[in-house]
Amino acid sequence: MGAERNLDSLEYSLFRYGRQVRKLAFRAGSAEETRVWQRKLRRKLRELLGGFPRRVPLEAEVAECVELEGYTRETVYFQSREGLSVFAYFILPHGFRVPGPAVVCLPGHGQGVDAIVGIAEEPYQANFALQCVEHGFAALAVEQLGFGHRRDERARKEGPGHTSCQPAAGAALLLGETMIGWRVWDAMRAMDYLQTRSEVDPRRIGMMGISGGGTTTFFTAALDRRVKAAVVSGYFNTFRDSILSIPHCMDNYIPGMLKYAEMYDIAGLIAPRGLFVESGTKDSIFPVEATRFAFEQAKRIWTAFGAEDRLELEVFEGEHQFWGKGAFEFLKRML
Repeated sequence: MGAERNLDSLEYSLFRYGRQVRKLAFRAGSAEETRVWQRKLRRKLRELLGGFPRRVPLEAEVAECVELEGYTRETVYFQSREGLSVFAYFILPHGFRVPGPAVVCLPGHGQGVDAIVGIAEEPYQANFALQCVEHGFAALAVEQLGFGHRRDERARKEGPGHTSCQPAAGAALLLGETMIGWRVWDAMRAMDYLQTRSEVDPRRIGMMGISGGGTTTFFTAALDRRVKAAVVSGYFNTFRDSILSIPHCMDNYIPGMLKYAEMYDIAGLIAPRGLFVESGTKDSIFPVEATRFAFEQAKRIWTAFGAEDRLELEVFEGEHQFWGKGAFEFLKRML
């Protein structure tokens, strides 16, 4: 009798996933054992992302300042690394009590940062940086590499909704690095920039992102402990049920990641700091049941620190979109 045949690529991927031993999965018990585990996984994660460059001077510049109803919006530039600049908007509510809390806001795929500050309309992103301002936070809305103002010429010619994630994410892989690593470093430099602003209390900085912005928020908070609280919308899940099983942009992939950890293990690098997760019941690329499962797995790590009150999940009736009902109350409590 002949061998059983399998020609299905996804079945093979899941077969390999099931056989893979994750060397740095969370197995600790006490808070001290958990801290030791965090140091090991954090070191490995930095390595898998491709490492980070040396810090260069920010050379920050305010290119424009506009007074709008209820807030001031500055267009700012600063250096991320040699050869690469960041475009962002710094938004301050009128009457802001200084120094006060600030949130780094990161958009997902689409028209980029203009879609979270009220300049471009993109319903799934819901202008959430402006929502931060309405809730009393300063906001630094950062353009992610490959989106909006930071695209290549080909993408610009194709129109406002086109990104240059590819080939840029492929270039990162060819260089032995990752787009997630490039974007996380930009976000870390955004934290550096906020620490230069006299309006901002450096001990009260949060981060928020939807979709691809949720990805960068998630990994930045895992690696940079200056992030006091993170809101991850439309991303937190399992690699098995989303990134491995459902088509995604190349910018989501980290070579070798599954040899060491699942997404819920990486979430544990944020503990005992604040993490708020939101997920739509009809999200077609980050299935809600996998989000619920991953959340329960991650909860064990906050429990090890006795910090269960700093981890929350909100499931809402909706698709792949920013919700924001419980998120801002969480940020107010954490920041």
